[in-house]
Amino acid sequence: METKYIFVTGGVVSSLGKGIISSSLARLLLSRGFRVTIQKFDPYINIDPGTLNPYEHGECYVTVDGHEADLDLGHYERFTNVPTTRANNVTTGRIYQSVIDKERRGDYLGKTVQIIPHITDEIKRNVKLLGNTGKFDFVITEIGGTVGDIESLPFLESMRQLKWELGSNCVCIHLTYVPFLNAAKELKTKPTQHSVKQLQEVGIQPDILILRTEKDIPLAMRKKVALFCNVSPDAVIQSIDMPSIYEVPLMMHEQHLDEIILRKTNTPYSGEPDMKQWLSFIDKMKSAKKVVTIGLVGKYVELQDAYKSINEALFQSATHNGYKLRLVSIHSEKVNDNNVEGLLKDMDGVVVAPGFGQRGIEGKFVALKWCREHDKPTFGICLGMQCMVIEFARNVLHLEEANSTEMNPQTPYNVIDLMEEQKSISNMGGTMRLGAYNCTLKAGSKVAKAYGSSQISERHRHRFEFNEEYRNRFEEAGMKCVGENPDTHLVEVVEIPEKKWYIGTQYHPEYSSTVLNPNPLFMSFIKAAIDNQKN
Repeated sequence: METKYIFVTGGVVSSLGKGIISSSLARLLLSRGFRVTIQKFDPYINIDPGTLNPYEHGECYVTVDGHEADLDLGHYERFTNVPTTRANNVTTGRIYQSVIDKERRGDYLGKTVQIIPHITDEIKRNVKLLGNTGKFDFVITEIGGTVGDIESLPFLESMRQLKWELGSNCVCIHLTYVPFLNAAKELKTKPTQHSVKQLQEVGIQPDILILRTEKDIPLAMRKKVALFCNVSPDAVIQSIDMPSIYEVPLMMHEQHLDEIILRKTNTPYSGEPDMKQWLSFIDKMKSAKKVVTIGLVGKYVELQDAYKSINEALFQSATHNGYKLRLVSIHSEKVNDNNVEGLLKDMDGVVVAPGFGQRGIEGKFVALKWCREHDKPTFGICLGMQCMVIEFARNVLHLEEANSTEMNPQTPYNVIDLMEEQKSISNMGGTMRLGAYNCTLKAGSKVAKAYGSSQISERHRHRFEFNEEYRNRFEEAGMKCVGENPDTHLVEVVEIPEKKWYIGTQYHPEYSSTVLNPNPLFMSFIKAAIDNQKN
């Protein structure tokens, strides 16, 4: 069949959950046997979010091919089980960079380069890139930002053109907000009407409206919205707040979103989507009675989305183990020798988060020392693993000034050092060790048992690494290097075998954890935390 294109836009306010709606729709279409992918177009001028502060943009997600991407791509993968690549996330910066490169090469044959047609053509080319591979029946494209933003206009103009060019192979879903005014005790549809009007002003008529709301929207009100917005009444759907994002696909299916899409794109279908595995996960989530408590030690814990993939990987693994997750945020800047016991003693397990820079690092060392000495199941990820190494060097190998050259370039014991190929790099963006790399695990190690294999592939995002010169000293003192890159022999995983579960990974296992396939290392960590609680 010809590839169908679904656009998802947002109005009124940002953070309405376009990514969750896109992911939920993809889940439903996949469960009907269609081949689906999702892409995100971000209107900011950064080439990618790799150089953005988590306070600006939440977590930076990494694709298998080493592209630093928007955190929504994490949702896409968790819902769909389909890996994403560079082609699934495009920014204004990348579009302009590509057009300017072509202009410099003379590809436009002396023409004046303009927003229309040059920028819009480049956007359209990127929209259709995945569809043209022949691998997908549906390509869902989420347009970041809010209708009415100046920076979104070229994307909306490209979408308008594609709607004309593709005819019934193209559908537009518009997500808006219906606020409940407490003083008036009523829901208000005017913001939605204004938002649709703004979309119509740029030449786009939405086919489906999804109304984000905290209260149930009566049928009469939905019909009123349909009348004012030129949308058929059955295509006005409400998206009410759910206890979990993983219940949203079921709510969308109840209102026939998948069937409306299939009808509007003239796609033959029959029966119901096969959601058995998904429903099994939801049942486990709802029936879990016991609680496993995990402490997350990091410097961005006050931000909801800074460690999004870690939070979700822990939640998925707790659910699959039949437990509810209680995640306790512990700000690493506030951890010290005097309060560490009070902060950590009631945790069943502790995760030390990734990150960059000096801030909050000493608190991570204090937490790791306490966890190691009290045999608390502990999981260090990326910088968390490097902190495990530094803490061990200081307190077990007695190299008191041991550090990473990232924190102290003059350290006499550079147990963590800049990777050789990073030493000549001055540009910050997209220059780290990024994407999936192979790793060989030592037979008999806890990590190899968790994966059930000695050969794995996981995603990376770092510049600094374990210093090979110190490997023997660590091994002799009890911290084993149990995972390494087969080509470069870089140390990827450390563990202390005599502890219940004390493991650090240079890679980010959270990126490959999905609802249907939680990452094996997170599953193993949660099991260890549950066993620790029982004992």
